[in-house]
Amino acid sequence: MRFSLLGPFEIVTDDGFSHEPGPPKAAQTLALFATQPGSVVGSDTLIRELWQRDPPRSALATAQTYVHHVRRQLRALPADGLERPVLTTQASGYVLRIDERAIDVSGMESLVRQADAELRQGRVERAGGLLKQALTMRRGPLVSNLKVGPVLAGLRMRLEELYLQAQEMNVEVMIRSGRHRAAVVELRALVHQHPLHESFHGRLITALFHCGRRTEALTAYRTLKRTLMDELGLDPLPSIQRLIRAAAEDMD
Repeated sequence: MRFSLLGPFEIVTDDGFSHEPGPPKAAQTLALFATQPGSVVGSDTLIRELWQRDPPRSALATAQTYVHHVRRQLRALPADGLERPVLTTQASGYVLRIDERAIDVSGMESLVRQADAELRQGRVERAGGLLKQALTMRRGPLVSNLKVGPVLAGLRMRLEELYLQAQEMNVEVMIRSGRHRAAVVELRALVHQHPLHESFHGRLITALFHCGRRTEALTAYRTLKRTLMDELGLDPLPSIQRLIRAAAEDMD
């Protein structure tokens, strides 16, 4: 059984069948619990997620109705390789008891942490393998088929930053492994998607230099400098300026 939250929310059982997470508010409730497996989600947190700052007077009772719907849905899921998830009630809220291996959010976070540790230890290829797994887990933004409140919206932003970090680490693996041409292809797309992300630009310039494409590297730097000045009134990071000065001296 898999709780796929990185993209449209769906529950996929071992037979390959996809189960709808329920009506919108019930699905939002289940998604909130699934992003915090084994942890208490307070009733106040649930109410804030469902109604932001303007809950109705019946908010607690209505939230309990959604919780009841979630419990019924979990009981209806077919048993498969992993133990069926159970939603328990605590004094201060609710806890989803579930094997974290069943949740893609937990899986991606764990893989990126492991990859970061491997990269810091210089085990580049092992880091690359972990990052490949992590990047393929994401099908889109967190629960992209649901309207979310402030709690899930905050988590969605954090996971997008984690995905960017994984992409940065992945191109770093390419560069450190000597796969500079592949890195250039990947980075061209990334700087197009994230024109103000200086780290991607810096790595693109580095990869172009390693490919012997120094003129293109200088052009990439000028493009970055113009974009930053037009959009933010800033110069590129000092580290990128030092890189380009050293390259320009080599060309003289």
